[in-house]
Amino acid sequence: MGELLARAEVSAWSGDVLGELARGLGPGPFAEVLLFCSPKAEIGRIAAGAGAVWPGVLVVGCTTAGEIGAQGYAEETVVAVGLPASHFAVEVVFVPDLGRIAREDLVAALIRARERLALARPGWGGEFAFAMVDGLSLREDELAAALAMGLGPVPLFGGSAGDGVEFRATFVLQGGRVWQDAAVVSFVRTSCGVRVFSLDHLVPSDIRMVVTKAEPSARIVRQINAEPAALAYARLLGKDPDQLTTFTFAAHPVVVRLGGRHHVRSIQRMLPNGDLVFFSAIDEGLVLRLAEPMNMARHLEEELDRLGAPGAILACDCILRRIEAEEKQVAGELSRLLQRHGVTGFSTYGEQFGALHVNQTMTGVALYAPGTGVAAYAPGA
Repeated sequence: MGELLARAEVSAWSGDVLGELARGLGPGPFAEVLLFCSPKAEIGRIAAGAGAVWPGVLVVGCTTAGEIGAQGYAEETVVAVGLPASHFAVEVVFVPDLGRIAREDLVAALIRARERLALARPGWGGEFAFAMVDGLSLREDELAAALAMGLGPVPLFGGSAGDGVEFRATFVLQGGRVWQDAAVVSFVRTSCGVRVFSLDHLVPSDIRMVVTKAEPSARIVRQINAEPAALAYARLLGKDPDQLTTFTFAAHPVVVRLGGRHHVRSIQRMLPNGDLVFFSAIDEGLVLRLAEPMNMARHLEEELDRLGAPGAILACDCILRRIEAEEKQVAGELSRLLQRHGVTGFSTYGEQFGALHVNQTMTGVALYAPGTGVAAYAPGA
């Protein structure tokens, strides 16, 4: 499998993170450098120094809930991905205040970015957009919907920045600074074949529940089936509420049916009063179904094999998938699959796919070398 992206990985504790990454990526030239930073890394210092290390190059990034590097799942590292200028052209659209998204301005910025790239590289037919967003902003749903208005046929994927499993502070990196309540969107045009995809290993069951009381702005569900939320959820699982853990939520997510497909609405945590906090949009009256997982390793292998033989895969993988893999002791097997298929990326607090913010999925882009016969763009699965 030929490498279409330059990749490097260093310990978050290194005294020369940027220097090691620059040496690992090589001289370029690069259209863009992506940085996926463990929350253990000094992201402020990394952001401030990146411009001197890669002068004239767009450098963006985020904090993670774990990284995906050369050996698969990694922790306490910083992973860098370089998009060579020989195959990629990039425009970055920065959204600095997710609480007050100016939709018309954002749509106009996206349209202008696409037009500039088309003029600069008229012979390149591949396009995609990659978003990184503050994972504790609670604004990913609004952002994805707004981006869809300006992207037109261009496929979008992305991930919500993480903070390990602490859920205290998440950041995106852009313009030599770190930001909260913000998002960075990389609009990419490429000579490569492109396929944006989304996968999950969950099968909806026949067990249904209705959200009867919620606080949508905070993604909090207070009642399910007119009972306290945690009690009702635990009862459907045959458990007591005090038996609910992060692994329980990862192993028994709920899904909602939208547009002919099921989409996961993962539970982040239980509050002391028995309310449930979700990773994505939730509202009263929503009908949810319990979902059951398939074999993670077998499913991932089948889905990655289905992508054919891309030269590289850039991916966003939900933290709940990693938690489930670790609890079921298949993380090593998944890492070997990620390594074999050349997957690079990070673990997230949620994923963006098209106009939706989703959970417990892997979303990404598979890139195919020019001349391999793969179409410049194919719709995601």
